[in-house]
Amino acid sequence: LRSQRALDGGEHRRAHGRERYRIAGRTPIALDTCYAARVQEPVTLTPIGTLHTPFHDRVSAPRQPYVARDVEGTIELTPGRGFEDALSDLEGWDYVWVIFLFHLNEGWRPKVLPPRSGGKKRGVFATRSPYRPNPIGLSVVRLESIEGLTLHIRGVDMLDGSPVLDIKPYVPVADAITDAKTGWLTPDPKPDFTVDWALSALESLSWLQERGVDLKTPVEAALSLGPQPHAYRRIKPDGDAFVLAVKDWRARFRVDGRLVTVLGVTSGYREKQLAEGQAPAVHCDYVARPR
Repeated sequence: LRSQRALDGGEHRRAHGRERYRIAGRTPIALDTCYAARVQEPVTLTPIGTLHTPFHDRVSAPRQPYVARDVEGTIELTPGRGFEDALSDLEGWDYVWVIFLFHLNEGWRPKVLPPRSGGKKRGVFATRSPYRPNPIGLSVVRLESIEGLTLHIRGVDMLDGSPVLDIKPYVPVADAITDAKTGWLTPDPKPDFTVDWALSALESLSWLQERGVDLKTPVEAALSLGPQPHAYRRIKPDGDAFVLAVKDWRARFRVDGRLVTVLGVTSGYREKQLAEGQAPAVHCDYVARPR
């Protein structure tokens, strides 16, 4: 393989910005095949910062940002890399795109079973599943404020500790395509229910919060969408009320029109497990606490 320049006495040709080569006696060709081979090589990216959110595991994280529209978080950018200047002028935008890594995921699946697919597996590229060939996530969040290298954001659906790869402004005229088709996906439910808490439920929340268990955020995010059982919400009837399962806790609630009232919080472990100490300590202590 010899350069075209060497073969034809110094004439140097390019096609669409790529140097043209040829094998002696044959028509010159562009380096498309060489380029195609190069793009298969691994790409190294360095995170620009870290997300801090209330969600420490995949079970508790919302499926989409709008489900957690009031959940606050921060992005801490890495110091010493000139990001102070990179943040210039960003405070004028209401929303930003956050590109991040699904850092707890291992491997990927060509077909996945999303919660709202009606029991049918879908091609991963037709879903928002985190099990992707490259575990990259994309969320739009509200930018509340910027303090130094810290971005205060709202509407987070990412896990705590997620590495951030990039931040871009959300541009409505370019990013919002309201008449776009959504393939197999049915319209999302809208968070138009008001969630209230009975006094006893608030006392339970406070007790749990002091021990590092935040139930208020996920419960309100789920019930603001309504009391109907849904792929995003594990809800079952319970006499004249309903019970929502949030990880290993249960929230009992009633519905009056568009008002959802949480009546109480209980452990999801069985009485025998709690009595024999087979449940986590916080559950055993919760059941045994003075009331």
